Amino acid sequence: MPAKRQLSCFVIAKNEGDRIERCLKSLHGWVDQLIVLDSGSTDDTVGIAKKYADEVIETDWPGYGVQRNRALTYCKHDWVLNIDADEEVTPALRDEIVAVLSSEHLSANFIKCPWHTVFLGSVLKHGRYSTPQGKLFLKHGAKFKEASVHESLILEKEQVLVLKSPLLHYSWRNYKHAIDKHVQYAVLSAKDKFARGKKASLGYACLRFFTDFLQQYVLRGGFLDGRAGLMMAIILAQYGFHKYAALWAMNREGSTGE
Repeated sequence: MPAKRQLSCFVIAKNEGDRIERCLKSLHGWVDQLIVLDSGSTDDTVGIAKKYADEVIETDWPGYGVQRNRALTYCKHDWVLNIDADEEVTPALRDEIVAVLSSEHLSANFIKCPWHTVFLGSVLKHGRYSTPQGKLFLKHGAKFKEASVHESLILEKEQVLVLKSPLLHYSWRNYKHAIDKHVQYAVLSAKDKFARGKKASLGYACLRFFTDFLQQYVLRGGFLDGRAGLMMAIILAQYGFHKYAALWAMNREGSTGE
């Protein structure tokens, strides 16, 4: 079997001291370069990161897309793994990644893995938070969209391979954190839309509540995840409402409120 292609991995973080160790433990010892970019943590995130990472870079917070592109500049290998502080690479996923990077013929430049999101003690296996995530990619020509949130990766001539083993996702510490995080992301998304001259009505915001609920709960099978699936469908419906209600408010006020 050919030698494994070398792999850089980066994690961006701020005040993740309560959960980043689980993430870094799952990466330590098998990736060839582990980088943590910290943007002003006031807890023990940096101290924990220094126990596991090859490099810990303390920087400012320019937004998700810009920060990920900044992290890319520190990656010295051709293959890059982008893992968040609230994620954990399972042993099965680690072994599958190593096997893929050791294969003689690898035509893909963008590798996705199943996302198993833990919410209220349950694993969401349907809907938005179960969609396979593109976490492993060939760095050449890669760039993250410089958006405030939902910063997708842009690749030239994208060739996708989907793995079988899951990446665990502990996105929310509790119910309040889930609500707060979705409202924060909704407002950030609204700011991006406002900057591009987009408009929205309050009626459309209300409509999005119902359509987003139906999409998550019915069309994407959220009902199969039981009560946790119902709760997540409601939260995502609220997210859709808040995103366009915030945009409507910005249009009325003529600014993002900053």
